[in-house]
Amino acid sequence: MHLIRAAYAPDLSSVTLAVPGDSRNVPARTFPFPGATEDAAEWFSVYFEQQILVRHSPEGFPDDNIANGPTIISTASLQRVCEWFPGMTLDNARQRFRTTLEIDNAELNASADDAQAAAKAASANGHLPAFWEDQLYGEDERSVVRFRIGEVNFEGSNPCARCPVPSRDPQNAADLVGFQKRFSDLRRETLPPWAPAARFDHFYRLAVNTRVAPTEIGKLLRLDDTLQIL
Repeated sequence: MHLIRAAYAPDLSSVTLAVPGDSRNVPARTFPFPGATEDAAEWFSVYFEQQILVRHSPEGFPDDNIANGPTIISTASLQRVCEWFPGMTLDNARQRFRTTLEIDNAELNASADDAQAAAKAASANGHLPAFWEDQLYGEDERSVVRFRIGEVNFEGSNPCARCPVPSRDPQNAADLVGFQKRFSDLRRETLPPWAPAARFDHFYRLAVNTRVAPTEIGKLLRLDDTLQIL
């Protein structure tokens, strides 16, 4: 699965599937998206050498059925993970963790508590500190942190539990042996003071799951929008 490349048209009207370097020379093919499910099923069946069915779900398949908004991470957090695993580049880390939104600066409101103030002080150089996003969820699962990016309102829900995918190279699927244990150990050791430790039943967590109310549908996010905790 990791070897398949999907290139979408700018308007998402079509997708081209290809497997560069595949020894069987499975030909690349372009399909209307998302309607050509039967043609896509034929292509996948050839590649996987078994019958594959393709279905389109407009609602998607979120990992978290309650906090199914965009996941959010700071650039500094991804950079810190790169430091933990020598040779991992920032782009490689982005592909491994597949976070929807990445932030590199933020405006904190004047009523920020001590933990937020510490994060603000750490970002005095104009960039957020690693794991800054850990202040975007509350002390327990019943509480949320409300914040706004540009004109869109969010509710931060919980630190995102990760799956086996980040341990695998996004280009060749090679498994980085010991990734989960090393990541979890270092995440525990470097948990920032503004992160509610009670929300970590395990430390293989990175980024923040969010909820977005129906009232926000149609609002736009733009590059360089400011994030403000409400």
